Amino acid sequence: MEISSVFPGDFSSLASFIAAVIVTGLCCLYAIRFKSKSVKTDACNCASSREGGAAGGSGSAVTEEKHLNGGEMLVAAERQTGASMMEQLVPEITTHALSYLDYPSLCRLSMTNSLMRRAANDDNAWKALYHKDFTLEQENVTPANGWKAYYAATRAIVNVNTEFFNIIRERSLLSMGRLWLNADYVKCVHASGELFTGYNAVMQSWQLAFSWEQGVDFQVRDVRARVATDMAWVTMKSYCIGMETGPFNMTNVFEFHNGRWYLVHHHSSVMLIDDGDGENEIVQA
Repeated sequence: MEISSVFPGDFSSLASFIAAVIVTGLCCLYAIRFKSKSVKTDACNCASSREGGAAGGSGSAVTEEKHLNGGEMLVAAERQTGASMMEQLVPEITTHALSYLDYPSLCRLSMTNSLMRRAANDDNAWKALYHKDFTLEQENVTPANGWKAYYAATRAIVNVNTEFFNIIRERSLLSMGRLWLNADYVKCVHASGELFTGYNAVMQSWQLAFSWEQGVDFQVRDVRARVATDMAWVTMKSYCIGMETGPFNMTNVFEFHNGRWYLVHHHSSVMLIDDGDGENEIVQA
């Protein structure tokens, strides 16, 4: 899965339009039902007034009491009907409709009103969105804090992982130093196979890599992320653009410290390619 293909532009626009049509339809249905009940309320008001005028003062007081009680019952019925419109839909239909939204749209929908907030925070909707945006490999995973929190954590890890490749493109040693945790146990294995252990050694290895005349740009595919409380790892395939080296299998391991994710382990190895004769061949320059 390419990072750039997580939210394809054309499909996202069409999906958002379809979801908007569905939500608009629900609002129209609610408006029609609300208007219908308002007409019934007005009819009851008129009938009560005529009854009160014919009955006199004491009858008017009784009628007002009946009208008050009836009005309260109608308001209660209205509120109950309005609050249950989404609930009257089959849950699978609601989840399917919301699955056409991307995660920013789903978050915005949850801020419209309490009814939409309950629908947009539904765990099944976020589970479907997670599997659409990331991977189906974790079908049997049960996140401790729900799928919405798990989606947010995975999104954060994918963003940090993307930042790692942006730093390589920019060849910024300062930014790379901020990305790594300053600890003796961090490790980095470059495609050459050489292992570097400890923060200082790892930074020296990146300083050497950035000193090359030719910059390196990667096309990243098949990104798979797994988050486990304060640790996460990402596996992917990377292809060097404009170079004959690679492709590479890469793994990044992150730890959560003081409110942010830090890289603690990077491993890059040249992929083995089947040459068609049943033998594997190392692809490199």
